[in-house]
Amino acid sequence: MKKEIIVYSISDSLGGTSQRLLSAVSAQYPDLTFNNSYRFPFIDKEQELLEILQDALKDDALVISTLVNGELARLAREFSQNHKLAYIDLMHPFFEIIGEKTGISPIEIPGTLHRLDTEYFNKISAIEFAVKNDDGKSPQGFLESDLVILGVSRTSKTPLSIYLANKGYKVSNLPLIPEVPLPQVLDKVDKRRMIGLVCDPDKLAKVRSNRLDALGLTQATSYTDVEKIYEELDYSKKVFQKHQAYIINITDKSIEETACIIEEHLKSLSSNKY
Repeated sequence: MKKEIIVYSISDSLGGTSQRLLSAVSAQYPDLTFNNSYRFPFIDKEQELLEILQDALKDDALVISTLVNGELARLAREFSQNHKLAYIDLMHPFFEIIGEKTGISPIEIPGTLHRLDTEYFNKISAIEFAVKNDDGKSPQGFLESDLVILGVSRTSKTPLSIYLANKGYKVSNLPLIPEVPLPQVLDKVDKRRMIGLVCDPDKLAKVRSNRLDALGLTQATSYTDVEKIYEELDYSKKVFQKHQAYIINITDKSIEETACIIEEHLKSLSSNKY
């Protein structure tokens, strides 16, 4: 049985920063279970904070703090030191280093990362665009897209589009099916904006089989036939070659890794004054 570590997350905003850190750390400890059911967002009162810390002490928990308020952070730090509570402050050690280097203090306003500014509304607009232009539903949207993602079925086009939309990119995608003609508007799309996704055929067959299992459908179909998948991938490579798409092999890559490769590609285009 895996050893369990209870983790308390405390924030004066949403607490997403500590969640991302914990996800990254827990991946390095496959033999441990991190119980992070104890999450405390929008903490702004000293008494409330002290009660949480006292509970954490009783649970022998690890506390991760992203409090930006200096007084609350100081209170939590002193309590933890006095009671030998395992406590990690993700914000203030960084603030102190920046202060030493620049002499500038943080504004200590919670939630500024999630403020409703132009960037936020651009992101929402990009997500709406990705949904509207998913799966080739609106080919004219290709001309307005920052990125057009091409690939055969189950090459992660949709989740990749949504992930990139969350970063503010206007993304459309098109499934490549040999029997279905390509939209003519694709010929007008800037080739430097086109991304082609490929995958190992055996891995793709397994992904498709899992998809059919999830839907409760039979496996006896060309959809999961490896030879058929080879033909689809060969067809997709011809399309990529014709449109000079930037090709990425997504086999064993996470959505985040693929997105990072795409962003690096866009940066290289920008540096070349594209």
